[in-house]
Amino acid sequence: MAESQVEIGEGCRLPVLRKNQENEDEWPLAEILSVKEVTGRKLYYVHYIDFNKRLDEWVTPDRLDLKKLQFPKKEAKTPTKNGLPTSRPSSPERDVENNLEVKQWHHLPQPDTKKRNRIEETATTPSRGKTVPSPKRKVEAVSLATQVSPATPVPSLPASTETNQASVYPQMRETTFPPKCVVREDPDQLATNGSARRLIPTQPGRKRKANCLGTDEDSQDSSDGIPSAPRMTGSLVSDRSHDDIITRMKNIDCIELGRHRLKPWYFSPYPQELTTLPILYLCEFCLKFVKSLKCLQRHLTKCNLRHPPGNEIYRKGTISFFEIDGRKNKTYSQNLCLLAKCFLDHKTLYYDTDPFLFYVMTEYDSKGFHIVGYFSKEKESTEDYNVACILTLPPYQRRGYGKLLIEFSYELSKVEGKTGTPEKPLSDLGLLSYRSYWSQTILEILMNLKSENGERPQITINEISEITSVKKEDVISTLQYLNLINYYKGQYILTLSEDIVEGHERAMQKRHLRIDPKCLHFTPKDWSKRGKW
Repeated sequence: MAESQVEIGEGCRLPVLRKNQENEDEWPLAEILSVKEVTGRKLYYVHYIDFNKRLDEWVTPDRLDLKKLQFPKKEAKTPTKNGLPTSRPSSPERDVENNLEVKQWHHLPQPDTKKRNRIEETATTPSRGKTVPSPKRKVEAVSLATQVSPATPVPSLPASTETNQASVYPQMRETTFPPKCVVREDPDQLATNGSARRLIPTQPGRKRKANCLGTDEDSQDSSDGIPSAPRMTGSLVSDRSHDDIITRMKNIDCIELGRHRLKPWYFSPYPQELTTLPILYLCEFCLKFVKSLKCLQRHLTKCNLRHPPGNEIYRKGTISFFEIDGRKNKTYSQNLCLLAKCFLDHKTLYYDTDPFLFYVMTEYDSKGFHIVGYFSKEKESTEDYNVACILTLPPYQRRGYGKLLIEFSYELSKVEGKTGTPEKPLSDLGLLSYRSYWSQTILEILMNLKSENGERPQITINEISEITSVKKEDVISTLQYLNLINYYKGQYILTLSEDIVEGHERAMQKRHLRIDPKCLHFTPKDWSKRGKW
């Protein structure tokens, strides 16, 4: 079937040729998101169904299997937010969402629309991926894929996640040797009902903020995309309200940052005139973006920075951490958010960076301090979040820097005397890194326990949380994920099998980068006072 005989438009689905990790050909089902013509030849932007959006790409017609083409189902035109009918054809996946409101992406605020937008958002059905906060916060047993609360039992992870985790911690097998240590019973944490057991975290007495995925006014900006006034607190969780055809597509082809060229994974709201360039050039020290190499060279002659702005609070060897205040260094923080959005899909970008602190990890050489990754956190978090966004840049991934960032965030929590948890939802790679870090940290403590008077060593969930600064709910979910908790002779015990011990030892041998608390020079501030800002 010739391409000229078939009109392939947006919303169509068909198999598309791509290479898998083993460099073998495969034909996964994909959806056409956009069509463009370059030098007389059509190109199709495709999203592979059930694959991460970072794999989306432009493909040529010869990679399409037209024999299995699926046309979008016809649907009645429904009025949109602006009162105009939608002209975009539906796809099989969107057919069930005919009644959902179509959200528009705004780069600039619209006059006199703030009140109207809030009324419409309240009256209409929320868009896909968006949940409405309930009046009372409840902890329910939900799948880990919802990423709402880490305090619930974890049934399983996706197949790819389990495969990666199994290489470090093999599947537990039946063992007959006595348990390694005992968890003392705490009625606030552990409960049993007949044969069915589940862990119940302690419910705090104080009121909590609404779910971070909801439309809480304290954590969400106006629907225009830019906050109307600086906020005392903030959230970087995307409410998916702008998840339209524009934001579903990558808009930057390539970024040159220092000696690296990066291929973005997701949409990032850089200025429209820069999205048509083959390469976007960034100064690796101040992160200023320019349109050409000549402009970058001219900028470097005037840029005096050789490290991120802010205070250097940690240095060991060539690794340094800089603390950057989102209010004092607003331009740098905004540029950092724009760069990070290219590789983070579950977080949204706010131009109001005042409520956040940014901790940038760098690698030093004779030319300066080169950015490796970063994490951000709220100055004040009512949910005990110690990380809002966390990212290791692609050139430095799979080298241990991700766990180093996570470990550093918990070292800061230890100095502050708090327990912390990352803001949800986590990306797939972020979830893998945190699961691995929690597992290694908790197992390290359990294996170093020493028995007293010949009895089994004992430890409580609260004690593990206090030692590691990992929130109690994350400790419980990790123990469940590793399948360590058992009920033995009337009490809960942690059973460490040979496979778990050997897997942990192998993983720790590969983990060469660690945070040295002696090299940390950090004094926490009381951000509850507005004058500190």
